[in-house]
Amino acid sequence: MLSDIEIAQGANMLPIADIAKKLSVDGDDLEFYGKYKAKLPLSLRDKLKDKPDGKLILVTAINPTPAGEGKTTVTVGLGEAMQKIGKNAIIALREPSMGPVFGVKGGAAGGGYAQVVPMEDINLHFTGDMHALTSANNLLCAILDNHLQQGNELQIDPRRVLLKRCLDMNDRALRNVVVGLGGKVNGVPREDSFMITVASEVMAILCLATDMDDLKRRLGDMLVAYTYDGKPVYARDLQAVGAMAALLKDAIKPNLVQTLENTPALMHGGPFANIAHGCNSVTATKLGLKLADYCITEAGFGADLGAEKFLDIKCRVAGLKPSCIVLVATIRALKYNGGVAKADLGTENVEALKKGIVNLKTHIENMHKYGVPVVVAINRFGTDTDAEIAVIEDFCREMGVLVSLTEVFAKGGEGGKDLAEKVCATIEEKPSNYHPLYDTALSIPEKLETIAREIYRADGVNFTAAAKKAISEIEALGKDKLPVCVAKTQYSLSDNPALLGKPEGFTLTVRDVRLSAGAGFIVALTGDIMTMPGLPKVPAAYNIDVDADGQISGLF
Repeated sequence: MLSDIEIAQGANMLPIADIAKKLSVDGDDLEFYGKYKAKLPLSLRDKLKDKPDGKLILVTAINPTPAGEGKTTVTVGLGEAMQKIGKNAIIALREPSMGPVFGVKGGAAGGGYAQVVPMEDINLHFTGDMHALTSANNLLCAILDNHLQQGNELQIDPRRVLLKRCLDMNDRALRNVVVGLGGKVNGVPREDSFMITVASEVMAILCLATDMDDLKRRLGDMLVAYTYDGKPVYARDLQAVGAMAALLKDAIKPNLVQTLENTPALMHGGPFANIAHGCNSVTATKLGLKLADYCITEAGFGADLGAEKFLDIKCRVAGLKPSCIVLVATIRALKYNGGVAKADLGTENVEALKKGIVNLKTHIENMHKYGVPVVVAINRFGTDTDAEIAVIEDFCREMGVLVSLTEVFAKGGEGGKDLAEKVCATIEEKPSNYHPLYDTALSIPEKLETIAREIYRADGVNFTAAAKKAISEIEALGKDKLPVCVAKTQYSLSDNPALLGKPEGFTLTVRDVRLSAGAGFIVALTGDIMTMPGLPKVPAAYNIDVDADGQISGLF
């Protein structure tokens, strides 16, 4: 059996100019990054402004498990399948972070015969967007520390610096550091920390900005510190915005690539969904809607994280209206939710499946609360039995949703044709009535209570003293009427990763609240969420190599 990278390296890629022609995009509107990658200028959107939008399809999933769900694989396969049934479709995905690539999770280009290529480039440096974001964030940090060193005219309190440095790598040693040591000439000593680039507010800003002017406004609105007398200090106060925007002038442009079957794919931005809002950029999604009749995008992790933030933050901010939600699950993962050990998931267990299917049921119900029709995609494994498949089909029939057994990993677009047809039929027969879950005019606690009760199914929310103090400060700044972004474990509907299925009788604990004023949302921290992951005992990096001809191996 071929590995993902071996399949990708055997792909018959077309020159990116030929992929652009499928979208009626002229070569003059491409900024080439080699033969198979290109950036699309924001001016292209202006050229297409009078063209009607296509249909927006969101792919999400049940809570992730060690058994794997294959959400990105299904997203890519659905795009390939749309092409197979004669539909004009484009995929809009997030860019991978190199932290997980060299760690344990892997990349974000799909798998098997449903991949986006060139996968080595995509999973490594790609077009340099991550580096630009890292540099812009760290430039702001450097300017802030230099301001402290050069007299501190703004009277910034070094103990109340909110801004963190970032790095696109898993490096736990940088979670807590001290900067400015070594004497007066080396700066003002203070405690600091690093986060992974995809967790930075600059990443969130890039993904929610609509153009360069909006990007600069949002960068300027970043709350970076407080003064000694408790006044807020924003990035614009440090005169950092222009230089940061200059570093991001190319990164703001969406990247065009292709699938193994030459379906066009946009990849742009990559905020994590358990820390940030977990969606690709607004510019890429809006451009995709102009370029094709169907734009298929995904949101990170389970529907309680990525989809909720996509629907309550991204769609609200950008004025997007999804036509259909595809909810990905595997029989293996549902049995895991029913109490089966990972080693035994290949053995038929109908009773465990019936017990664990409550996780799928909850996510379907949650997505319907937004007024959007749902199609269930079962990412099929060879160990799935007829009896188990029958349980899923009967369950979905009772829930009133269509279900499709997809085999895109093994068969590419051919294995997703049934899913594509059912998605198109659902869009035609069940018009979407999308609406956000809550009104942003509610108080911060009220918004969090709504999400906790309606999506996580918690009995309520407990706010620590630190969280209450932070909420009061945000209210004092007049920034409390923004959407909320919950930082929570992806493994459970609750804030406890050990609680599988549909946890009951729990209270969500919010331990801290932070304002991302530039991104335009409020982050509520629950549980033990690390903004700088660490490498595992045996990181994936051990298996990656390159030969004398530049051929990479071991990359999945």
